Amino acid sequence: MSKVSVLVVDDASFIRDLVKNCLRNYFPGIRIEDAVNGRKAQALLTREPFDLVLCDWEMPEMSGLELLTWCREQDRLKALPFIMVTSRGDKENVIQAIQAGVSDFVSKPFTNEQLLTKVKKAFTKAGLLNAVMASAPVRVSTGLANDSLSALTGGKAQVVTPTAPSRPAVAAAPVARPASQTPTGRGQGQLRLPTGIQACVIKALSLKEALLVVRRGDELPQILASAVLDLEQGERAEVARLNGYLHAIVAYEPKPDSDWLQLTFRFVDQDAEKMNYLSRLIAHGTAQKQFVPGA
Repeated sequence: MSKVSVLVVDDASFIRDLVKNCLRNYFPGIRIEDAVNGRKAQALLTREPFDLVLCDWEMPEMSGLELLTWCREQDRLKALPFIMVTSRGDKENVIQAIQAGVSDFVSKPFTNEQLLTKVKKAFTKAGLLNAVMASAPVRVSTGLANDSLSALTGGKAQVVTPTAPSRPAVAAAPVARPASQTPTGRGQGQLRLPTGIQACVIKALSLKEALLVVRRGDELPQILASAVLDLEQGERAEVARLNGYLHAIVAYEPKPDSDWLQLTFRFVDQDAEKMNYLSRLIAHGTAQKQFVPGA
């Protein structure tokens, strides 16, 4: 029997690597190809047979929805399992994808378990799960909450178990602020992490990254965790869903029990439309003195 083949389509290399390494760790016997947009994926699907497609929605040249629509127009691809991996969870977008023939959804940001649950479900429906699982090794939990780090390092990252109490210390921030002072006077946003949704204040913004401030919760955000930053701007209340990962985390106040955290959120999208939106947002926010340009 030939190897089960999966096509991963996303314009962000970070997300492609995250998905590919997660699948390789759990299903080492499968063959994985990737594409940077729908047009490249279309060429691969024309030349080679695949058993599953994991595809982003927003991409340059050809979107995931356009690729899905094209697949359902091809006789040999009508029944191909097609999972949309996207930050577009709005009802109208879900309905649009269902009408186009999507098989399932994985919402960004996602954990390894969430992704694997959807993939196993697709393999089961296609009658491929037993063949795929036969080559999978027994997994031993590492206790890591950071799925992004675990996936990218093949689960081989060294884990240091803290001996301190429940709330780990965070590196002190270079700027001192009164402990009781809430960050104000900045642009607002919403950060979606695998562990939940957090309101955030935008301190600085560039085309590369955003500097965010969030309230510290019981569970600390993890370095390299994938996330989605929702930003809204303008009279029409345009919402941009920006994919990325947490590049750095420091305490916002100069003390280990800081109530606020400063996060460096690094963008991974290569979508020209999103870059144009960011440019407008930076210009507007700078003019209104909502944040500092050039994070």
